[in-house]
Amino acid sequence: MPKTLEFLFDVGSPTTYLAHKRLPDVVARTGAEVVYVPVLLGGIFKATGNASPAMVPAKGVYMNADMGRFAKRFGVTLNMNPYFPINTLPMMRMIAGLVGDARFPKLVDALFDAMWRARKNMGDPAVAGEVLTAAGFDPAELLAISETPEAKDRLKANTEAAVARGVFGAPTFFVGDEMFFGQDRLDFVEAALGA
Repeated sequence: MPKTLEFLFDVGSPTTYLAHKRLPDVVARTGAEVVYVPVLLGGIFKATGNASPAMVPAKGVYMNADMGRFAKRFGVTLNMNPYFPINTLPMMRMIAGLVGDARFPKLVDALFDAMWRARKNMGDPAVAGEVLTAAGFDPAELLAISETPEAKDRLKANTEAAVARGVFGAPTFFVGDEMFFGQDRLDFVEAALGA
């Protein structure tokens, strides 16, 4: 039976995008089953007193350079979004509303790529609608899904549960009860999956 890897994510994080793009290779090498768990990074920051590295100018400059190194090493196209930071609540509610739906992976890919490949202003509803339409979705349907109590409650519950488990940022991974933070910890994640 393959091990399960929980991937706690928010599409507004460029390091989480890098992790998302690297996960297929991890799965190919380990046979792990990845469970995508949508969380609201802003909610995690608020609950834990943490903040985006971009809020510390020197750290933001370093992180951008470091992400560029990782993107190059792993052949991932990463284009920093000039509209960052973007309020991801509507997008993450859409994603939470599609958990268990066959369209879930396609939506996650489309939103990550819009943010970190195409550099789209996903905080603008018109731009978000264009991106969703181009990806084969009905923006009105996804907006309606995002406004359902089920989508809102799932995202809130996931975020609260993450904080209760000690999560303070994204990406965060769990192999069983063992937590790993950051896309730069995927080597440790892979080792835990192979143990």
